[in-house]
Parts: sequence; C-alpha cells; structure tokens
Amino acid sequence: MNIFTVRKQLEIMSKNKTYFNPDDLKKFKDITNLQEDLGKKFFEYYGSVFKEGALTAREKSLIALAVAHALSCPYCIDAYSSTCLEKGADEEQMMEAVHVAAAMKSGVTLVNSVQMMNHIEKLSM
Repeated sequence: MNIFTVRKQLEIMSKNKTYFNPDDLKKFKDITNLQEDLGKKFFEYYGSVFKEGALTAREKSLIALAVAHALSCPYCIDAYSSTCLEKGADEEQMMEAVHVAAAMKSGVTLVNSVQMMNHIEKLSM
C-alpha cells in the first residue's frame, strides 16, 4: 500500500459515517483559539519532540503510532498511519509497533495485579 492509496482511503473514510469525524483532525490547530499562549507552547514543544534527534523521525512516528493505539485515539491513529508511511515505514513495521503497544498494555495491566494479590494476602492474614 502506498501513500496515495492511504490518502484515497482516508478521503473515502471521511465521506462515510464513523464514530468520530476525521475532519476534526484538521481542527486540532484551533486549540490555540481559546488559550493562545498555551496552545502555541504545546505546538512548539510538540514540533521539537518530533524533530530528528537520537531517534529518527521514522522511529518517532512508529512510537507515536503505537501510543495512539494504546491510548485508543482514532485521530492519532489516522495521522500517524499516514506519517509513518510518509517517513518510510512499511505495514509490517507499523503492525509490529502496534503489537509492541498491545504487549505493553497487557503487561502493564497484569503487573498491576500484584497490587491486588498483595491486598488479598493482607486481608487473608
């Protein structure tokens, strides 16, 4: 699948009814309307984070895609699916990143069960 195919699919999706409005992603820039100073600071920070550094822009996009799935943000999933492809990631890398997020989310849920087990142990004494 290439970037043009993805853009065409997003165009089709935006015309179809979904649980969220894909066109709202274009309004993200408008967060400065109600709090200009903080909105500008956020976008400055956000832009700085995604610049090349110790990690490549492609690696950062894959991380963002994984986090978008872990946090269930359809806007971010759309945005970073496109961005990953634009930055040179392929479908296999993208799905592997999502599986890493899924494994982490499962692990985080399960490791917190130690708290429950400790509590049960205290109550059983």
